[in-house]
Amino acid sequence: MPQIAGKEMGPIGLGLMGFTWRPEPPPQEQAFETMRAALKNGSNFWNGGENYGPPEYNSLVLLERYFEKYPEDADKVVISIKGGANPKTHQTDASPENTRRTLDDCIAQLKGRKKIDLFEFGRRDPAVPMEETFRLIDEEYVQTGKIGGISLSEVRAETIHEAVKYTKVHAVEVELSLFTPDVLTNGVASACAEHNIPLIAYSPLGRGLLTGHLRKPSDLPSNSLLRTFGFPRFQAGNFEANVALVEQVEAIAGARGCTPAQLAINWTRAVARRPGMPGAIVPIPGATTVGRVEENTRVLEVSEEEMAVIDGILEGFKPAGERYPDIFPVNT
Repeated sequence: MPQIAGKEMGPIGLGLMGFTWRPEPPPQEQAFETMRAALKNGSNFWNGGENYGPPEYNSLVLLERYFEKYPEDADKVVISIKGGANPKTHQTDASPENTRRTLDDCIAQLKGRKKIDLFEFGRRDPAVPMEETFRLIDEEYVQTGKIGGISLSEVRAETIHEAVKYTKVHAVEVELSLFTPDVLTNGVASACAEHNIPLIAYSPLGRGLLTGHLRKPSDLPSNSLLRTFGFPRFQAGNFEANVALVEQVEAIAGARGCTPAQLAINWTRAVARRPGMPGAIVPIPGATTVGRVEENTRVLEVSEEEMAVIDGILEGFKPAGERYPDIFPVNT
């Protein structure tokens, strides 16, 4: 079992974003049932964010209410929280003032019901030296026991190599899926392996494409954030081209007797077996229903033969459209 921040993790985690950051969040009780099901199935690494929803109902508010109802679960779960956006500019701000604000606000929202195990800035702030930011967090928050440790999010390899000079990096959260295997070849995964850092794979289902439930742009809900922000891979023309990969994944999954989502999630785990890869890769698919958690948390071992077939598919496939719209910084 992978270990993060000294604690044993289940092989598949849970992304919390969908519970609070959407135009119509699911009912709170539904969220609680889903979270309990995830924990029951071994998914005890939970990933949320200060900006996953408005301040009155973000990941931290949800977690505080969950642990109020189920205090016995607090010690069973490792929570990773990303923050660092300036509330006025909505841009990453690693100044001392905003670093203290984001950490103090996140800690306060939990009301002492659970300590933040890992904290990470959603993106690197190029305007502030990492050494200064990490020194502040380490001295004022880690060493004082206010949080457990520091992780990184959406970073490039050079940032990882630099960060480890200044702090203990407990995890690196980056996008990894059959649609986005970039980190396996751009130095990020190898940097994690070199420094013995677990890799947290966000969006392992390609933001829903790899579930097989989306076939054309009109399948997206009218209020989907993928529509609102104009994610390129979901635009007309690109969408249809990208479904070609989904169909090939479905064929392999069908022969295996699993869903395409299960194959896609477990492929990210299987990558860790390969030379030069991090020893632990933990995918964190999002889910808002018990049924989806039951599907996503099924652990299966992808064979070397299946991996070879997938390699061949990926070599001949190039996703249509970039990962993010231009307004989002990437590879920071």
